[in-house]
Amino acid sequence: MAWGWVQARLHQLLRQHPWLPPHGSLLIGVSGGQDSLCLLRLLIDLQPHWHWSLQVVHCNHGWREDAQANAEFVQTLSETWGVTCRVAIAPPEIKTQKTEAAARAWRYQVFTEMAQGQNCSHVVTGHTASDQAETVLLNLLRGSGLDGLSSLTWQRSLTPEISLVRPLLWITRDETASFCQGQGISPWPDATNEQLTYRRNRIRQELIPYLQEHFNAQVEPALARTSDLLQGDREYLEAQALALRLTLEQSHPPGLHRVMLGQAHLALQRRVVRQFLQQHLSRRSNYAQIAKFLHLLTAPNHSQTDPFPGGAIARVDHPWIQLIFP
Repeated sequence: MAWGWVQARLHQLLRQHPWLPPHGSLLIGVSGGQDSLCLLRLLIDLQPHWHWSLQVVHCNHGWREDAQANAEFVQTLSETWGVTCRVAIAPPEIKTQKTEAAARAWRYQVFTEMAQGQNCSHVVTGHTASDQAETVLLNLLRGSGLDGLSSLTWQRSLTPEISLVRPLLWITRDETASFCQGQGISPWPDATNEQLTYRRNRIRQELIPYLQEHFNAQVEPALARTSDLLQGDREYLEAQALALRLTLEQSHPPGLHRVMLGQAHLALQRRVVRQFLQQHLSRRSNYAQIAKFLHLLTAPNHSQTDPFPGGAIARVDHPWIQLIFP
C-alpha cells in the first residue's frame, strides 16, 4: 500500500527514538479493533525499511459470544498480510471474573511468555493518545500522583531482555479510524466497548465528549501531552530518589537512616520510602503505607507501625528506621 502522512510520521518518529531498532523481532498485540489494525498495517508498511521480523498475538478473553470469530478474523487478516498470528485463550478464571485488571495482567503475561518463546525483543501495542488521555483522567480520579498520571509510557521493560513499546501515543482514536477507512480496513466491532459498567468506557463515552464540548476540543492530545511532560519529571525524581536511597540505606536489617531521610524534601522522602518498601516487601506500596512509615521520622525511639502486607513492621532504632519481619 502507498505511504501516507501516518506512515511518514511514524517512520520519522522511530528514526528519532530507538524504540524499535532495525532488524528487531517484534511481537504485535492485535485485538482486531481499529487501533491495533492501524498499528499492524503501519509496521507492515514500514517493515521493508526497517527489516523487522513481525509476529502477531491475539488474546481471546472468551467474554463475548463472538470471541472465537474475532480471533479467527485477526488470524486470517494477519496471515493475509503475511504475518504469523498466534492466539492465546484465557484460563477459566479470566473468563468468569471479567475484570479489566485481571484481563490486563493476563494479557501482559501472555505477551511476555510468547515473546520469550518466539525470541522477540519487543512487544508492540496500539495504545493511542486517546488511551493516554483516558488513563490520565482515570488515575486522576483515583487520587494518583505523578506515577499514575504518567503511567502510559512510550516504552518500558517487561523483562531485562524484552521491551514494551507503544509507538502510536501521538495519534488519536479518531485518526486511527480515519486511517483504517482510508486503507479499506474494516476493524472487528467490540461490543464490550459500549458497556458503561467499565469505568474506562464511561470516561471514553461520557466524560471526554463533555470535556471536548465544554472545555477543550483537543482535550485528548492535551492530556496526552501533560502525561508526557509529567513522565520526564517522574523519571528525574525517581533517579534522584534512588541516588539518595543508596546513601542512607543499610542492609542487615534493612533500614533507612531517619536523620538523613528527614533532611530531604517530602517529594524525595516519599519516593525513597516507596522504593525501599517495594524492594523489601516485593509489592507496590500505597499512599497510606508510605505515610505511616514517614510518621516514624519524628516518632520516639522504639515506635513502630502496624503490619504492612505480609506481616513486616517498621520500627525506630535510632538513628535507623528498620523493617522487622515476622
